[in-house]
Amino acid sequence: MQRRTKIVATLGPATDDPQVLDRLIQAGVDVVRLNFSHATPAEHAARAEAVRDRAQAHGRQVGVLVDLQGPKIRIGKFANGKIKLAEGDRFVLDADAPLDGGNQERVGLTYKTLPQDVQRGATLLLDDGRIVLWVDDVRGKQVICRVVVGGELSNNKGLNRQGGGLSARALTDQDREHIKWAAKIAADYVAISFPRNARDIEEARELLRAAGGKGGICAKIERAEAVQAIHEIIRVSDVVMLARGDLGVEIGDAALPTVQKRVIKLARKMNRVVITATQMMESMIENAIPTRAEVSDVANAVLDGTDAVMLSAETASGKHPVAAVQAMDRVCLEAEKQDEAIHSQHRMDVQFERIDEAIAMAVMYSANHLPVRAIAALTESGSTALWMSRMSSAVPIYAMTPHVETRRKVTLYRGVYPVGFSISSNDPATVLREATDELRRRGAVRDGDLVILSIGEPLAKPGGTNTLKIVRVGDFRE
Repeated sequence: MQRRTKIVATLGPATDDPQVLDRLIQAGVDVVRLNFSHATPAEHAARAEAVRDRAQAHGRQVGVLVDLQGPKIRIGKFANGKIKLAEGDRFVLDADAPLDGGNQERVGLTYKTLPQDVQRGATLLLDDGRIVLWVDDVRGKQVICRVVVGGELSNNKGLNRQGGGLSARALTDQDREHIKWAAKIAADYVAISFPRNARDIEEARELLRAAGGKGGICAKIERAEAVQAIHEIIRVSDVVMLARGDLGVEIGDAALPTVQKRVIKLARKMNRVVITATQMMESMIENAIPTRAEVSDVANAVLDGTDAVMLSAETASGKHPVAAVQAMDRVCLEAEKQDEAIHSQHRMDVQFERIDEAIAMAVMYSANHLPVRAIAALTESGSTALWMSRMSSAVPIYAMTPHVETRRKVTLYRGVYPVGFSISSNDPATVLREATDELRRRGAVRDGDLVILSIGEPLAKPGGTNTLKIVRVGDFRE
């Protein structure tokens, strides 16, 4: 049984050992994440080159996702490294204070416009919500707060406003430079941190295309405003990522599960890809096995229909990066045996606007009602395979394409597996025979198996899929 849900693993110091990277690929990593909040662009470029080199050595395609840092909405540093706040304490967030001189009474801010974004009565959350502050007053550059929930507070912790409302732009000057790096290393996807609306995504796409990049744009859903504008953000994105850390802080932890389910469902309905991320197996940063709660979290994301589940510090800096991927792999495989992960009513009640989408849906309906062994989608751009992957099925979808960019792009699509395949004839019957022969050579099918193939006639025309064929392997053999 092939795993259909894809695994995204973040690269970092723990994966720089070539042997560890080899084992990650062997364990089944589908896409690697380069977190531009850490390390230099040159270091990330070297990691992208290394993973592609090792993936090729293992006969696989592994996608590359560049994750931009976004605006730094953080407090500064404390002179003694950390402080301890108690309920009722007065504490000042001071946009004029130096970033390295915080004390028991105040701390500086990387986000200098905070005083313009808040007023008396606002609730601010530090360190992923562990510290809760109530805004008592705003005087010039000082936000004067009372501690509602105290605790230890150390350097450079993140800052959120409950319910959203911070005006920081999604793309910083540094992000614009890093987009050029993403284009330079031919990133398959670029993730935009803290987008507020569709315009943030459109701006990132324009910058990437201007730099020569061909990758897709991933919108990280981590602001309350993004949830409110979710339809328009999904519409202009290729991928959405549920970045549950900051999102949970802004909308409240209790609201997070229902938002996760809604966003996954909506993304699939709108034919977009969705990644579920943050703290999925966080205990494995230290421990060799996940907690039962983490196992349930991953399994529920699979049953919700997510395309991919993501590991962050678990692989980037954790003690057990390979074990984390292996654990995620076996949990996904088990969840995918359940009926809700196999059968789907996706878009059964809508009218299709495109012929190629109609063919894709007809393929999946047929595959779920016949003893089909494999689906072969002969594709230029990968769009047909994406549409097919929106409908739950146990039948593997092979995206057969000559284009390496397309093969890397589909590594993120649930249930889709890239296959290098070049059309060598203008005769559709010959092409279909060669396609089934390629699947037989790979061990995906054998003589007598039923295979559904989708193809465009005339051949090799992007967006031209207009034909569905159901064949029995071996019938084309001369």
